[in-house]
Amino acid sequence: MINRLKYNIRQALQQIKRNRGMSFTSVLAITAMMLILGLFFVVAVNINLFTEMIKQDYDFVEVYIQDDVSKEDAKAIMDKLEDFRGVKTVDYRSKEDALSIMKQRWGNSGYLLDSLGNNPLPNSILINVKDNEVAGKITGYASELEGVEDVKYYKETVDKLTRATNFIQTAAVVIMAFLIIVSVVVVSNTIKLTVLARAKEISIMKYIGATSWFVRGPFLIEGIILGAVASFAAAGLTWVIYAKAVDFFGTRVMTLLSSPLVPPGYMAMNLIIIFLAIGISVGACGSIVSMRKFLDK
Repeated sequence: MINRLKYNIRQALQQIKRNRGMSFTSVLAITAMMLILGLFFVVAVNINLFTEMIKQDYDFVEVYIQDDVSKEDAKAIMDKLEDFRGVKTVDYRSKEDALSIMKQRWGNSGYLLDSLGNNPLPNSILINVKDNEVAGKITGYASELEGVEDVKYYKETVDKLTRATNFIQTAAVVIMAFLIIVSVVVVSNTIKLTVLARAKEISIMKYIGATSWFVRGPFLIEGIILGAVASFAAAGLTWVIYAKAVDFFGTRVMTLLSSPLVPPGYMAMNLIIIFLAIGISVGACGSIVSMRKFLDK
């Protein structure tokens, strides 16, 4: 069994070396397919994270206070908001409390927030309202008060994010299906070149009693190698792009949305697992498709 596996791997590597140009094209096609998929994936994951986090404040309107507003002025703003019809409760949340809550939501990854230095989160006021109509009115009223930087109503945001997530997921499935078909075709054509080059050798092997799977083995391993190489390349490129995006946008996103981006290290491990599964499957399918017609003769 081990000797047969070594034979298959050795033959597969020789075949890749003989058809370097087409092998490179196959790897490039699979890498491009998974890179596009990976970018859709990281966007969808972060939107899902943000949606789940703000669902915890689903029935609240959050009023962000400017940094130069004192606690006395913030109390005056709260008194005005408490007098608004339809408001149930009004609570003050300091930027320190906001950061502490965020650390709790991050769970085991909360320690990553300690590297921020200055706390970028704003002080805020949480308003619990009776219904959506009151929320709409209090949002407009609070935004006009002096000392208020911004106002967020989370139910509307959750609804918008849910629609955006569903669209991204649907688009990713459609694009992935198309790109997988293209990748399978490219891998299949690459391996067909090797099959044609070894046609006489394969005919002799079949004539002396070699099974179809014995003949198919090196070509199957070849497709798996091409898919695995493309998987690591795509995962690496996606991680680099995402890490750069987190460095550039991470603090801005947390300041504007009070929500973190998923850490690149955590994302990279999941991408490698997903990409390996897809890449190996695409490579194996391409090999099987390219050999089916020949072995059925």
